[in-house]
Amino acid sequence: MKRLCWAVAAGWVVGCSPTKMPVVTPTPHPVVAEPAPPESELPPPPDLHVARALSDSLLKRLAVDSLQDQKDVEILERLREVAVAGDAAGTGLEAGADLAEMFDINVARYAEHARVRFYLDFFQGPARERMTVWLSRLPVYEAMIKAALSARGLPNDLKYLALIESGYSNTAVSRTKAVGMWQFMRLTARDYGLKMTHWVDERRDPVKATAAAARLLSDLTKRFDGSYYLAAAAYNSGGGTVARGLRKLGAGAAEAYFEDEQTAIDLAEDLTGDDRFFHLSDSRYLRRETKDYVPKLIAAAMIAKQPEKYGFPPIPAVAPFEVDSVPVTEPTSLEVVAKVSGLDFGTIVGLNPYYLRGITPPDQPVAWVRVPIGRGPQITEALAAVPTADRLPAQIHIVQRKETVRSISRRYGITAATLADFNPGLTTKSSLTVGAQLRVPGRALVRGMMAADQQETATRRARVAGGGTHRVGKGETLGSLARRYGVTVAQLRSWNRLSPGSPLQIGQRVRVGGSRPRATSSATVHVVRRGETLASLARRYRVTVTALMTANGIRSGADLKAGKRLTIPG
Repeated sequence: MKRLCWAVAAGWVVGCSPTKMPVVTPTPHPVVAEPAPPESELPPPPDLHVARALSDSLLKRLAVDSLQDQKDVEILERLREVAVAGDAAGTGLEAGADLAEMFDINVARYAEHARVRFYLDFFQGPARERMTVWLSRLPVYEAMIKAALSARGLPNDLKYLALIESGYSNTAVSRTKAVGMWQFMRLTARDYGLKMTHWVDERRDPVKATAAAARLLSDLTKRFDGSYYLAAAAYNSGGGTVARGLRKLGAGAAEAYFEDEQTAIDLAEDLTGDDRFFHLSDSRYLRRETKDYVPKLIAAAMIAKQPEKYGFPPIPAVAPFEVDSVPVTEPTSLEVVAKVSGLDFGTIVGLNPYYLRGITPPDQPVAWVRVPIGRGPQITEALAAVPTADRLPAQIHIVQRKETVRSISRRYGITAATLADFNPGLTTKSSLTVGAQLRVPGRALVRGMMAADQQETATRRARVAGGGTHRVGKGETLGSLARRYGVTVAQLRSWNRLSPGSPLQIGQRVRVGGSRPRATSSATVHVVRRGETLASLARRYRVTVTALMTANGIRSGADLKAGKRLTIPG
């Protein structure tokens, strides 16, 4: 059998084969309901200071991957922050038939746009080293991504979105906590069916995340009348942001040029397809990062199609991402899977980057582990012969202040003698040094971690039930918050005094549960006058600035405009 090459967790390609093989869909994974967390209102027991269930070899492996991820993040963050000086208006010159035939997105029309040329230079200059790495990852996932996009009727060249989002890294984590190849935020990921628990994060699963990204892009394309570039902009900043920008663009044009607002809106709608994005990007209604998002996509696509033209090495011929999936019915370390299969440990970790703790989740009856294609039956048989006691080798607990051998053993449900037996030189009465590492039987460690997870979930639910708040993240809406916290949009609007259509701002705190303090019958309404501030109004009505902001759902004095109606708490 020809040697295949596989992407490890950081996205590097290990080995290669010139043989091109058809994409094989992995065995379907069953959908298993997550267990309900405990609803006890009792104070949670002391936090369990447990190390993640990782062996020394996995820690070393992740350290190498983390170094590569960090190099990616540094350039990706620069890519998000760097901006073209000025607005660089204009769509540029038509680039001719060659580019039109080469791409199935409209690259030819905008290839000479100033922003596109700027990012062509950026990828060839400051980002050259990482761009070379990212291009080497492309062929591993290209066939899988193209298949997912084609199934949704989307152009294949949208596969380059993952290049500018993550450099095709499944373990990439952005500064805003977006995760995976397609950089999903938590709530958007949940909306599109990706599972995230203490044990698994499917945003790191290249197959499932790609399918979710294709669904999201399809929905956005339909929302914006078939414009792939408006859909891409909405993928970056949210559909609501782009839709509001288009509405404001019409209203702004009306204010500047027309007495009749509808005339300007009709004019904006006459701009068809992708021209609407570039018209919007020349306005003030998009963030700088979103204005430059599509030019980055076009520049990346131009380089990826013809790397040698831009001074990059040819993209290597490697085997595509093809796997078998084997069922695992008991919590099992990925190390054990690698050992019984005779494979390199890095190969197994690289194929299963979504298992956060190096073991299959203990909270579901069947988990699926991906292995190289053609090895499934053999590895399934080998795993079936592994005794339960050997599936989770001893793992590590890091000693915290005031912990003793007996207190640690009680937390894991084992005897002090058992813990001492696992650690040569240790007795039941030994003094422990803070930071020391103790080996703990694998199954005991998993039980302790599950208890800690349940405590964390119960604490979070108690906070929400008591009227907690949520800080708004990228892409979050009232609808997604309502689904997350099990409330209605109407309740969120009532608790936060939000009118229909009021946009959420990144960083805004939103009350997500419990009862909101109501204004007393003496509450009044004040119409803001020029020069008034939150502080002056608070002094005038003898309330706090915080009370004013909370009662009116505003974040700062910048939201205080002349003519705004404020509710003054009694």
